[in-house]
Amino acid sequence: MTFPTYFESFDGDAMLTDFPVGDEFIARYQAMSRDELFAMQDGQFRRLMNRGWQIPFYERLWGRHGIEPGDISGLEDIGKLPIYDKSDLMASIDEHPPFGDFAGLGGADRPPSILHTTSGTTGKPQVLMFGPRGREVGNLLVGRMYRWMGLTPDDVVHSVYGHGMINGGHYIREAVTHYTNSIFLSAGTGIETRSVSQVQLMADFGVTCLVGFVDYIRKLAGTAEEMSLFDRITIRMIIGHLGAEDRKATEDAWHGAKAYDWYGVGDTGAIAGEGPERDGLYVWEDAHYLELLDLDSSQPVAPGATGDMVVTCLYKDDIAPCIRFNTHDVSHELAGRGEIVFKRIAGFKGRSDNMVKLRGINVFPHAIGALIENREDLTGEYVCHLRRDRNQRDSMVVTIESRGGTDKDELAAILRQGLGVEIDVRLASPGETGAATQIDRRQKPLRLIDKRGP
Repeated sequence: MTFPTYFESFDGDAMLTDFPVGDEFIARYQAMSRDELFAMQDGQFRRLMNRGWQIPFYERLWGRHGIEPGDISGLEDIGKLPIYDKSDLMASIDEHPPFGDFAGLGGADRPPSILHTTSGTTGKPQVLMFGPRGREVGNLLVGRMYRWMGLTPDDVVHSVYGHGMINGGHYIREAVTHYTNSIFLSAGTGIETRSVSQVQLMADFGVTCLVGFVDYIRKLAGTAEEMSLFDRITIRMIIGHLGAEDRKATEDAWHGAKAYDWYGVGDTGAIAGEGPERDGLYVWEDAHYLELLDLDSSQPVAPGATGDMVVTCLYKDDIAPCIRFNTHDVSHELAGRGEIVFKRIAGFKGRSDNMVKLRGINVFPHAIGALIENREDLTGEYVCHLRRDRNQRDSMVVTIESRGGTDKDELAAILRQGLGVEIDVRLASPGETGAATQIDRRQKPLRLIDKRGP
C-alpha cells in the first residue's frame, strides 16, 4: 500500500518561506506595512474559506445563519460569519463520535492526522486534531517565538508541560527540537516526574531555560531552595504564561532569571508572545487573525477595551480548520507600533466564562494572583470557591496560603481595592490548596471551584 509519510505530505521548504524564522522573520515584518499584511492575510483567508466549506461542521453552522459561499468575498467580510466555542465542538463530538465532524478527516485518502485532547480545565477534555502542515506551522510559531526571545542552540530547556493525551507537552517538545536546536528535557508535571527529581535533572543537565505554566515553575524554585541546589542551577530564561500575574515574583524565585510571557490555546496553538523588549505580546498575524469582541454583543470592542479573543487560524487549512473560534479568554490591544508590524495585546487577563458577577461587579479569579504576589508572608497559591444561596445570590470565598503573620483583614482590604468588590478571605497553611487546585497534576491549576450547582 502506497501513501505519503508525515513529512512527505506537505512542502517543508515552502512552509519555511511562508513562515520565516530567525533574522529573516524580523527583517520581513519590520519592513512590512499594515496594508501589505492585510493583503497577505486576505489571501490566506480565502483559501481557508474554501476548505471550510468542505467541512460538515461549518456547512451546518454557517447554513443555520443563512450564509452561502458567495456571501464571504474576503477577510473584510469575516464579521458576517458566526463565532463558535468549545460547547459547539463538544456537541459535534456527541453527535458524531468519537472525533466529531469539524476536522474534515475524509476517507482513506486523508493526510496523516495527529490526535490529542485539551487538559479539561473548564470541563470534559476536548478532541484536538492536526494535519502535518498545520501541526508543523504551529510548532514553528513556538520555536520562532522562543528564538526571538533569546533561546539559542546552547540552551538546555526543561519543560513542565504535561504529556499523555494532552497536547501541550508534545507540541512544545516538537517546537524546540524541530526549530531551535536546543537540548530538550521533557520532565512534564509533578505527577510525571516528582518535583525533587525535576530540580535534580536541572542540576545534572545544566538547564538554562524553563518552559511551562509559571504556577508550578515557581513551586519548583521552592523545591530547589529546600534541596540547596541553587549553587548548581543557573536558569537564565523562563518562558511561561504570566497573564495577569507579576513576572517579578517568578524571576525572584529563580534568582533573577528573565521571564517571558506568551499566549495560546489547544485549538489554535501559539497566538501571541513577547519579543525581546517584553513590551506586550505580539499577535502572530502572519498565521492568525485575532478579533477582540464584546462579551455580551460579540461586536468589536473600542480600541484599548477588553474583549473575548476570537481567533481564526489562517494557516490551518488541512485538518480541523479554525474559523472564528471564541477562546473566552479576555485581553485588550495595546496602542502604538512595536518592533515589528504585528499588533500587540496585553496578554491573558482572565476567562469570560469564569468571570463572576458579584453585586454588579465583574470579577476574574485569575486577577487575584497579581494582588497577592511579592509578599513574603504568602506563597502565592490560592483557590476561589463560588456558591449561591437560596435567594440566588452568589458569593465567593478565596482561600490563600499563608506562611504565617498575615493580617486577614488587611489582605481582604487589598483584594477589595483591587477587585472593586468585597470577598471573603480564608487563610490556609502552605500546600493546603494543592488538593483543590491540583497544581502537581495539572498543566493549569484550578483557581475557581464552582459550587453553585445546576
